[in-house]
Order: sequence, then C-alpha cells, then structure tokens
Amino acid sequence: MNATLSFAPVVAERDVEVISRPSLSYWKDAWIRLKANRRALTSLYIIIALGLFTVVGPLLPFVPSSSTQDLDQISSPPGADRTATIVAPYAPWSGVTVNVPAGDGPLEAPASVSLAGEATTQAVRIFWDPVPGAHGYRVYRNIAHPAPDDALGMPLADVLVASRVSFEDRLDIKPQDYFYSVVPLDRNGREAPVYATVDVSAVRVVTAEEAVRRGLADSAADLAIGDEVRLALHLLGTDYLGRDMLSRLMHGARVSLFIGIVAPFLFILVGILYGSAAGFVGGRVDQVLMRFADFVVALPFLLFMILFRILFKIEGGDSGIAPMLIAMVILSWPAAARLVRGQILQIREEGYVSASRLLGAKTPYLVLRHMIPNTMGVILVTITFAVPSAIFTEAFLSFIGMGVAPPTPSWGSMCNEGLKTMLTHPHELIFPALFISITVLAFNLLGDGLRDALDARMRSQE
Repeated sequence: MNATLSFAPVVAERDVEVISRPSLSYWKDAWIRLKANRRALTSLYIIIALGLFTVVGPLLPFVPSSSTQDLDQISSPPGADRTATIVAPYAPWSGVTVNVPAGDGPLEAPASVSLAGEATTQAVRIFWDPVPGAHGYRVYRNIAHPAPDDALGMPLADVLVASRVSFEDRLDIKPQDYFYSVVPLDRNGREAPVYATVDVSAVRVVTAEEAVRRGLADSAADLAIGDEVRLALHLLGTDYLGRDMLSRLMHGARVSLFIGIVAPFLFILVGILYGSAAGFVGGRVDQVLMRFADFVVALPFLLFMILFRILFKIEGGDSGIAPMLIAMVILSWPAAARLVRGQILQIREEGYVSASRLLGAKTPYLVLRHMIPNTMGVILVTITFAVPSAIFTEAFLSFIGMGVAPPTPSWGSMCNEGLKTMLTHPHELIFPALFISITVLAFNLLGDGLRDALDARMRSQE
C-alpha cells in the first residue's frame, strides 16, 4: 500500500521595518520650513494685516475722510479729553480801567496779573495792577513758562491807553495751558526789562447752537448751560490741520505700499529678463550687457529724480509718484539682473538642460521652462528685500519734498509734516515713522525666512 505524503508550505513571518519619508515638493517643503520660522511667519501676518489696513480700513464707517478737518481738535493726541462744556453765547467785555499813579523812576513789573472769570476756548480775560509811570502795556502769550530765558512768546496786542489794565484774548485758543505776560511801556513805546506772568488753563466750551451745527447734539433745547457734550473720536489723534491721523495713515499706506510693491515688481521683472538673456547667451554679449548694468549702477538716483520731475513738469505741491516710479524702474534693475545672471550661468550647465537640448528644445523653452522657474527662489527673496528698500526710498524722497507732496498723504510726507510739531505734538511724527519701521522690519524678516526656506541645501541636510 503506497501512501502519498503532502507537505504544506511553511511561511516565515518576520517584522520588516520600513523607513519612508513622505514625498514633498520643493514648494511644500519650503512652506513647512517657513512656518517653522516664527519670526518670518509673524512678519507674514503683519504684512497681511497691513494689506487689510490699507484696503479695508478706509471703508470702515468710523474712519472719516483723510481730508476732513475737525477744527475743534487740532493736533489732538490720542486719548485726549474730548468733552466740551455748554456756555452762553459770547458777550463783549468792557474790560478794566483805573487811574494811573504818577511815577518818575524806572518802570516796574505789574504787581500781579489775574484772570477775570474762567479761561475758556471762547475767550481768556486778564487784568493787572497798574504800573506807576507806564504809558501802555504789551501782552504776550506762550505755551511754556517764559523763565529762565525770558521767552515771552507771541505778542498779542499793545494796550496804549495807560488807564486800561485789561486784555481779552480770542485768538485761536486751544484747551491747554497758556502763560500770559504783561510788559509795561514807556512814553516812547519801548518795553521795560521787567514783566509779570500768569498761568491759565483754558477749558473747551461750545454754545448750544454750535453743538447742534457740528452734530454734537440733536437739539439746542435739550442742552443747558453747564452740560457736557463729546466731540468726534479720533483713535490716533489729529494732525496740525485737524485731520484724522488714522485715516491719513490708511490712505498714506496706499501710496507707500503701492510704490513699495509696484516699483520692485517692475524693476525686478526687467532684471529677470535682462539677466536671463545675459546669462544664457554668455560670451562677449554677456560682458557687454553686464558692463552696461555697471554703468546704470553708477548713475545718481537723485539727479535722475530731478530730471524726471522737470520732464513731467512737476511743480511744488504736485505729487511726484510717476517720476519716482520711473526713476526706480530705470535705475534699480541691475542688482536683480546680476543675481538672475549668476543663477542662469549655473543652471545652464546642469544635466537636465543638456538633455533638453539634445531632445531639440529651443532657447525660449529652455529659459522659460527650466531656467527662470529654478531661479524663483532667488527672485522671491530679492522682491521681499526690494520692497522695504523702495518704501524707505519713497519715504525719504517725500520727506525732503521730492516725492509725494501734500495734501496727498504718504508716510514720508506725514513724517515731514510731523517734524514741524515734533516738540509740542510728537504723535504726528511717531505714528507714520512707526508704520514705516514696522513695514520695513516685517519685509526684511520675511525675506530672511524665505531665503532660508527656499535654500535647497538646507532641504538636503534634513
């Protein structure tokens, strides 16, 4: 009896450790490394916020027009008191008249200068003790105490009637502290070397009719003497003409960012085309093209800016945006051309370019399909660094009066205007300068992050 034996195959099971890495494209890997850079990512968010600030900000209902003036709040800092007290309409003041005592000696300062009633933005009334032998008085007003250098400030009036020892000031009074000084005059109208000073604090007031006319109240019948109303809100204060600083910063961002983004895009595009042609052709043509680029670098920017302003017939007070853009495009492309040329010289020796040539690829295909896409990392980084440079150039030209001219707002022209009131109202200079600094810093940090994220060598090391 024959028996047939059958054997089942033995399957050996063993654990196999598989090491795999997810396939990532060059741009996905760059985005992952950019997100890991907190400074660059924060800068990207700041730039996006600036874009929304520029585009959406002026459309918000609480943001007034950049040209609307609030004459009740001129050079008002952020957070300033906005209350106004209802008072009766202005009534003329007869003043104070006394008998002048005789005197033959040198003139002395008034024994005292006093405030008649309350100092308001409607009127400030002062009176003083008569000075023996004085033939009149001169009244000064200052926003700082005249001591110790005897800076009396602005002369308001000459009281040439010796018996009249009072003065009423109604000249553009703001809700702030003032120092009034009274100087006696001799018979020839010369000032005595002495004076007396009084410190007053003016309070903002408004009549019921004015409150209704300015939209601060619905009806004058609802307001009584002593009631308080609140003026319009300005989050960042107002400038020296009473214009809202937040609104002007938003509209100024449109001009500054437009120049800062459009100009680099244009001159880098010119540099890409020029550098690609020089690097791909090579040889004598490359040398000639790059020597011309060196010549353009040596041209003075300010001189061409002046020439373009003359060519475009830009006069004082006219906006010089077009000459500024043209000057940047004509004179700023060589740096981008050099970078792109260097990349093209390196890429054209790669194996895949030689393979494409063997397969019959034409020059336009090689440049557009292989060379320029492989230089996009350098191009993006160059654009990112060129934007803050263009913004700073616009701010500098507008600051010296050769760029964007008032009333068109830009951050540079606002800095120029704020410089005039820097000591008394520093917010008019601080805010535009702060926006310029934040924008330039954000683009620079983003450029650093893009440079690291797009570096293929860093990818190969991970």
